[in-house]
Amino acid sequence: MNQPDTQPRRSLYCHYQVYPASPRPAEDGSAAPGAPVVIVGGGPIGLSTALLLARHGQRCVLLHAEQQVCEGSRAIAFTRRTLDILRQTGADQALTALGLPWSCGNSYYRQQRVFRMQSPPDDDQRFSPMLNLQQPLLEQALVGLIAEQPLVELRWGHKLVALADDPADSGGAMLSVDTPSGGYSQRADWLVACDGARSNLRQWQGLALEGESYEGRFVIADIRIDLPLPTERLAYFDPPWNPGNTVLMHRQPFGMWRIDYQLPAGESADQALQPASMQARIDAQLALIGHAGLAWEMDWCSVYSARALTLAGYVHGRVIYAGDAAHLLPIFGVRGANTGFQDAQNLAWKLALVAGGRADRSLLASYSQERVAAAREIIAEAGKSTRFMTPPSRGFRLLRDASLSLALRQDFVRPLLHWRASRAHDHLDSALNAADDDTALFGSGPVVGAPMANLRLGADSYLMDLPPAGFCLLWFGADAALLAALLACVAAARRRGVALDVIGLGRSDGPHGAHLTWLDDAAGRIASRYGVNPADSAAAYLIRPDQHVCARWRQLTPHRLDAALRRAVPPAVTPTPAGEA
Repeated sequence: MNQPDTQPRRSLYCHYQVYPASPRPAEDGSAAPGAPVVIVGGGPIGLSTALLLARHGQRCVLLHAEQQVCEGSRAIAFTRRTLDILRQTGADQALTALGLPWSCGNSYYRQQRVFRMQSPPDDDQRFSPMLNLQQPLLEQALVGLIAEQPLVELRWGHKLVALADDPADSGGAMLSVDTPSGGYSQRADWLVACDGARSNLRQWQGLALEGESYEGRFVIADIRIDLPLPTERLAYFDPPWNPGNTVLMHRQPFGMWRIDYQLPAGESADQALQPASMQARIDAQLALIGHAGLAWEMDWCSVYSARALTLAGYVHGRVIYAGDAAHLLPIFGVRGANTGFQDAQNLAWKLALVAGGRADRSLLASYSQERVAAAREIIAEAGKSTRFMTPPSRGFRLLRDASLSLALRQDFVRPLLHWRASRAHDHLDSALNAADDDTALFGSGPVVGAPMANLRLGADSYLMDLPPAGFCLLWFGADAALLAALLACVAAARRRGVALDVIGLGRSDGPHGAHLTWLDDAAGRIASRYGVNPADSAAAYLIRPDQHVCARWRQLTPHRLDAALRRAVPPAVTPTPAGEA
């Protein structure tokens, strides 16, 4: 969610548990025991980063200034890629049990539908293309998992109030933390800033966001209403009651609907949130969709502005930025939180290796390189969507309205109205991608830098479920002697702290060994999806812990595998302080 222009109003109907403030780790106000990783901010990105770090065996402390999860719907639409990521935290079952899946979006102009976006069904995917669920419910599911995770210490009511370099150790930072029972000092080897759009850490470090802010502002209104409409994205351009502006509608679980409507130029947030103003506008929108006079109740409301901004780098000394603290992205195309979850997954495995002393800190530079590139790509795409949703000038408005008007009569124009939804980003230029592989020889299959391809294996089994927490080698070869040599390479990697497992794809009765499992692909279905030919006797894919392809070979050798692993995980040059990890 982008930075609101006014403080959101308290939810009237959604009541969330209030947690007692966590006790101070140092009751006398002195320094608490040092921590290898401290995360600041207990929103969805901070919570998921903590759980993903724990997945990789890394202990962390999570400081959350509040004593409850957030209020109001905020981020409500989560992509398939986000659900794949959250499956690694264990939260997916709770989310899919509560959320509303959807795959269609509709755009209306002058009360006529001018475009329908529909994602085709894909039986090889565990999740639907999109899932609607209010952010507080997602946060509550993550909090429940953290309560059962011994590697994560969540401190409710602990607010970071100051940051200073640790004079006793140039490799760490000393934090000043305030609590209802008094303050204390906390040393951290690494600090992850997930403190949101108004990030104090970003301000304390004097970091500026780059990009563009847009004039268009929107009211968010969560209302309780019984609307007999399907779960689809609804966008209304130039409605009679809000001429020249845009209205968005989303169904939410538990009888709630989210309505976002653009404000006329010059109207303040305080004016927009007046009860009489909101009553009139929501009633007008309900009348527009054929449900005039239908009773509804307000649950929560706020005002936001569209931003398309990012830091130029996400790693600054021992402070690492993720989510809205790193970038502010327009909600059009559900990019904000969904991009943050990709940050969390990308960062967690790298920080776990570095904080645990198993990789050089230069590995974290790849987090910044990959995720800044993704943010800039999103900003370029989102800029197009944002200028269409909220034209910044008379010229853009004329172009937008002309496209919409033409779409009333001409089919060829309608695809131009596509809203460019959030997607998984391909790290095609990552410094971690293998320098010596055979990717140019593949005619199909997931490219290096892209997420691995998923396939249904059974009633409740998918290929993406199989790789463990570390690296995974998908082995399509048939050479038993070569496989034995590769397993020796796997053992060597594990001895230096790089988790690597092999999944053999082919005959289920193949040779066995430590960290080797077999999956029957006698029919070649998985091989075909990955562009592997029956004649390839030593084909393989190397998958990173964040499910992205790191390398692919037609002819893998132990030397090539070792080189790819050392490029993806540069060995530690000097010991990294690891606290008690």
